[in-house]
Amino acid sequence: MRCASGIEARQVDELAINIDPIQVGGRLTGDAMKAVIAYGDGYSVCDNCRKPNRLDYISKPPIAEFHKDVAAWLNMDAVRTVPGARRGFQAVAHTCVQKGDPVLLTSLSHYTEFLAVEGAGGIASEIPANEQHIVTPDAAALKIEEVKKQFGRAPVLAFIDHVDYQYGNMHDVKAIAKVCHQYDIPVLCNGAYTVGILPVNGKDLGVDFVVGSGHKSMAAPAPSGILATTTERAAEVFRTTAIIGDVTQRKFGIKEPEMMGCTLMGVTLIGMMASFPHVKERVKHFDCELENNRIVVDGLLLVEGTKILSEMPRKHTLTRADTIGSFDKVAESHKKRGFYFSSALGEKGVTGVIPGATKVWKFNTYGMTRKQALYLAEVFTDIANENGLPLRV
Repeated sequence: MRCASGIEARQVDELAINIDPIQVGGRLTGDAMKAVIAYGDGYSVCDNCRKPNRLDYISKPPIAEFHKDVAAWLNMDAVRTVPGARRGFQAVAHTCVQKGDPVLLTSLSHYTEFLAVEGAGGIASEIPANEQHIVTPDAAALKIEEVKKQFGRAPVLAFIDHVDYQYGNMHDVKAIAKVCHQYDIPVLCNGAYTVGILPVNGKDLGVDFVVGSGHKSMAAPAPSGILATTTERAAEVFRTTAIIGDVTQRKFGIKEPEMMGCTLMGVTLIGMMASFPHVKERVKHFDCELENNRIVVDGLLLVEGTKILSEMPRKHTLTRADTIGSFDKVAESHKKRGFYFSSALGEKGVTGVIPGATKVWKFNTYGMTRKQALYLAEVFTDIANENGLPLRV
């Protein structure tokens, strides 16, 4: 099937159980699919844009109301939509960081956080994770003191992942933020894997900024995301333009430099808005998602030699597995080498594992049904049986 000449129709989630680590939280809802068709044109949301000519003031469709609703949902004071979480990181870094400033990240931070710091001229200072791949408040305090000795001042900003992309581990953002604030360091909570997946309360976490990813975790088209902040920090990161043209004397009203005026102008924004009621509801049932993940993990661990590298018990559905002692042993002599594993999964209706990966790989069970979770657990043991791998009794 093709949706246009030379472009095949994508039917990944229709034809298989998808456990891709970065895709499952961004699957569109039915309402979002319809909204995508209705608002597919580039500037479709601008039909009723009136003075002051800014995206978050548009009332039809209810974009202004959506911004207020998202802020209230996250228990923050102000929200802007952005083209992906990375643009939220960039806006905050560009606001808070100057050339040569030390900035706290962690040894598990996403590369886009590093790039945001680099773009602002900052210097990365990583808080090391412990042996369990957890970033702790004590480690944060030690790193801050180390930075103070090295630079003669504290870091100007801290990027802390709520759940990291490498292991899917939950980090105590609240306690880490408390430590950072003792040094007057503003904290950005990277909620790319949590906003839209599980309940997030920015004021309770005690952070200055919350960044979320629409296309990763809010059932929205890409690229989309949100940047939420407190009233105090909103005046900084959402400051309005002051530039004046020297020939024309032009001014640009209340456009915001960090947002480049307007951000999500069409299908990405409307898709996120259409999914939002469903997203607000689904975060209330994250306990069911964790139970499905437990079923799958238990099935995977039945294969002797398999390890889970993420924290146990699991607090998130993104999980890192080590199958060097199990499925990778088959790859050593299989005619397809490591590709046999993804091939076997595909034959059983499962997709999302990187082709050729049999040593260390990630999967995400978010959004699957209980029946699918039970089936997937059996798939792992069936593949083990078919290839002569022993199961734990």
